[in-house]
Amino acid sequence: MFNSANKSRGAGFDPKNRFEKLYIDYNDENLDIFDDIEIKENTPTEFYFDNTKTLIVHNDSPDVGFDFSINPYRGCEHGCIYCYARPSHEYLGFSPGIDFETKIIVKHDAPELLEAELSKKSWIPQPIALSGNTDCYQPVERKLQLTRRCLEVFLKLRNPVSITTKNAMILRDLDILKELASMQLASVTISISSLNRELTRKMEPRTSVPSQRLHTIEELSKNGIQVGVLVAPIIPGLTDEEIPNILKEASEHGATFAGKVMLRLPHQNEALFIEWLNRIYPEKASKILNRIKDVRQGNLNDPNFNSRMTGTGEIANSINNLFYASEKKYNLHNHKEVLATDKFIRKDDVNQTEMF
Repeated sequence: MFNSANKSRGAGFDPKNRFEKLYIDYNDENLDIFDDIEIKENTPTEFYFDNTKTLIVHNDSPDVGFDFSINPYRGCEHGCIYCYARPSHEYLGFSPGIDFETKIIVKHDAPELLEAELSKKSWIPQPIALSGNTDCYQPVERKLQLTRRCLEVFLKLRNPVSITTKNAMILRDLDILKELASMQLASVTISISSLNRELTRKMEPRTSVPSQRLHTIEELSKNGIQVGVLVAPIIPGLTDEEIPNILKEASEHGATFAGKVMLRLPHQNEALFIEWLNRIYPEKASKILNRIKDVRQGNLNDPNFNSRMTGTGEIANSINNLFYASEKKYNLHNHKEVLATDKFIRKDDVNQTEMF
């Protein structure tokens, strides 16, 4: 159902779950039985326990910059309309629309699972990405502190970790991050899609505003933590012109490396993004959609490895070249340090050390 009154959410409706056979379209004019019911208006966030027995996920995608990742939360209250993780909620029986933002699965024993898996003799010390799917610093983290407790495990066992977030809440954990960084065990990437506060408020309703993200980069850098910026997603016709300014501001605030991702709209993300675009920017929607198609070979999405992250064609090449030129101009190329793996200690060794 269209959700115009629910301004603190990104999605405007709940599209059909592609795995579910039964679906009710609440926009159907024949369903007059729902006339007196407000559906999905000001939807509260609900939290569910995830009792999975594993946490570390192996990534076999050749165009993703990490082999292993962990996600303390499934679903994300940030509500970014473009989020590529939305379709993953369908595997849980939910919709990738408003459900993705309001039904959050909490891995309540994530720190314990992490320590157990890192303590296995089969574990080979290597960097783990924190937030490989959804943001580990979404609003509920302020209360549950699962991400902080996971960072404590990384510090305890000296396993390197890389974090990607668009939430200034990460500054709460400066004490742990500073210790990790002192041993070359931590890297942080702050995601910035736009510096336009009005746009981000509509596109990423529950995230930190752009100025706070730049401040976060500055504070992390001042405290000796390796920090970069991720320009993601780049939306042709809407945000691509901001690339130079984003990299300039990030560099001036202390970022030392940069990355980018072209907008991806897998599965139901297409319908969600189109609805949002027509609702928020009706006068520009057609132009933006055509630009997206220009970089996706006539489609709105490209699922193929490598090209899905960069796009193809002349416009995609122009956007990528603009990024690379700006990256070099602001000294953000080739400055990402390799995280250390030689400081790792097994749990048994930690226990013996603590005994003495």
